[in-house]
Amino acid sequence: MAPPRGSASYKKKDGTLALSKDSHSVSWAPVAPPGSKPALTLPVSSITNLQQTPASSPKVMLKIFAQAPGTSTSDTHVFTFTSATAARAEADSIKDALSKAIQSAKSAGALSTTPGDGGASSAAMAIASAVSSTPGYGANKNAWYDDSRLKQDVDLQQSLLKSNPSLSMTFMESLRTKPDTITSSHFTSQFWSTRMHLLRAHAIEKNQTRGAYNVLSSIKPQTVENATRLSISKEQIQLIFNQHSLVKRVYDENVPKLSEEAFWSRFFQSRLFKKLKGERVSENDPTDNVLDKYLQYDDGAERAKRLMASHVPHIIDVEGNEENHSQRKGNQPDLTMRPTSIDRVPIIRTLNALSEKILSHVAPNDVDPSLPIGVDEETFNSLALRDLQGDAEENRVILNIKDQSRFFNSDKKSGVSADALLYAKQNPVKVLQSIRADLARVSSNTNLESAIGVDGDSDSSDDDDTNPKKGHVGSKASLSAATSQMMAAIAQQRAQSDDLSAASSGFSTVHISSAPGLSSALFDRLSLTHATTTEFLQHFWSTFLSGDTNRADEVGNLVETLNRAMDRIKAVANDAEAERQKEVNKLKKQVQDYLERTGKKRKVDYESIAGGAKAVNQLLAPTVKAIQVATKEYKKALAEQSGEAS
Repeated sequence: MAPPRGSASYKKKDGTLALSKDSHSVSWAPVAPPGSKPALTLPVSSITNLQQTPASSPKVMLKIFAQAPGTSTSDTHVFTFTSATAARAEADSIKDALSKAIQSAKSAGALSTTPGDGGASSAAMAIASAVSSTPGYGANKNAWYDDSRLKQDVDLQQSLLKSNPSLSMTFMESLRTKPDTITSSHFTSQFWSTRMHLLRAHAIEKNQTRGAYNVLSSIKPQTVENATRLSISKEQIQLIFNQHSLVKRVYDENVPKLSEEAFWSRFFQSRLFKKLKGERVSENDPTDNVLDKYLQYDDGAERAKRLMASHVPHIIDVEGNEENHSQRKGNQPDLTMRPTSIDRVPIIRTLNALSEKILSHVAPNDVDPSLPIGVDEETFNSLALRDLQGDAEENRVILNIKDQSRFFNSDKKSGVSADALLYAKQNPVKVLQSIRADLARVSSNTNLESAIGVDGDSDSSDDDDTNPKKGHVGSKASLSAATSQMMAAIAQQRAQSDDLSAASSGFSTVHISSAPGLSSALFDRLSLTHATTTEFLQHFWSTFLSGDTNRADEVGNLVETLNRAMDRIKAVANDAEAERQKEVNKLKKQVQDYLERTGKKRKVDYESIAGGAKAVNQLLAPTVKAIQVATKEYKKALAEQSGEAS
């Protein structure tokens, strides 16, 4: 099948746009002279986005965003299809073929970067790949999506440890207290396997680059030793040339007639610099016989060129509709709608033009490449004049049912509902008598409890299983059951909350503010002990559940490490108790001094002093329970293996 091609004009020159046979590039060749070589060739791998005019647009245009290797900006190329009969078909075929080629190139690139991965990449990889559009980590932009490469990047891991002191302390303490049977490389691999999200986020953060900005407004002179000095880097000079083509033209025409230093010194003191910044030029500003001749430069041609390259829908194109809706006659438009000279509000026009120029070089990465250029379909439909459109044709399937009654009757035999049948069995006379008796009892009795049937003197023997009675809403048994249910719900909520009142066997999270009585140094030591113990628990379960008999010795060493972790927890608890005892002794001394000074004995509750071993044990209760569960499972498995061996 021949590759798609079509007649298209590029920069107001007629030519032919075609896709190569191998679908690796798209090229445009001019018609005149015949047999000309392609004047423009774009590799498919460099194409970042595609946009096409909607089907309702009279012009058929295709915009291609291409990013050259080693650059952070994309160049736009707009092709207008000129065929009188098949312009839309040619544009659709080329766009579809390009979309397939781009997807194939991306898939091939992703496969080449992750050979033999075996599905090790996490789900966060897809999210990061979707939201990221910067080329980046290392030589391949897909490298930070590969978990195996992140595990092997020692420089990235060291950088993350330097930027995160808490993580670095946990890593060093775990490495120091690890069993001797676990090698450093195996420990490091296991440590980072549970923190891939941190490595990936740090890699993306390191490779983020600053985009284009208003560089002229950021350059400010500084006074050093009573002299005005100005420092400017090569990156800032390149940004000035990209944002202001006039400065590049002035530079090309006057350097090397003027030296680099002299040119930039005169430029930042000239009226041209103030005009480009958007400031008003006054008569008191210094003049420059070289740069002042560029003050009358009109950027209207450059702006018109940008407008020609962009597509503006006719319904919101004010300049395009000027000839059909002119306001030169009759009443003048409002003051806010009258065009003003650029000298009236230079700062607004300059900033708007610069912002538009900066955004024009940024390829949108949050839209579908197949969407139309300009407004989306929803916005276009909202702007359409529905009053001038005819009624839409009805597109529905007519359902013909001969007998509809059998679909809407709950009782197919009699046509009466179940509720109606239930109420029909009631005797109206008895129902009215029951209602009258209840109303008479309530109206004649001022005691609300007896009126609603609450009997406070009844005991639980009335509701036992030997003499079952029908439950009453206000009975003592019902109130007791409701109270028990509410208290059970409250106890369950407290057990799942972050409060210290939760049960010691629960796995509740305790914040830093929930550690009263512990000094900051002791609490940091407790947090480090908890982090290292959790790390070794992860090592234990990953090794224990692997089912590898060759790692049985490693599991035994890890159990010994967990036992040593229990000793460290007890050591922290002992130190906390000693710290609390110091506070108790201090308070006792104060009470004794008060007694000797006044002869009065002060009552002090020493148990109310917080902290000590009780607080440590309460904070680390979930960790201790996890260690006990791991040790119990190991002993159980060891006993089973010993029984089978015997």
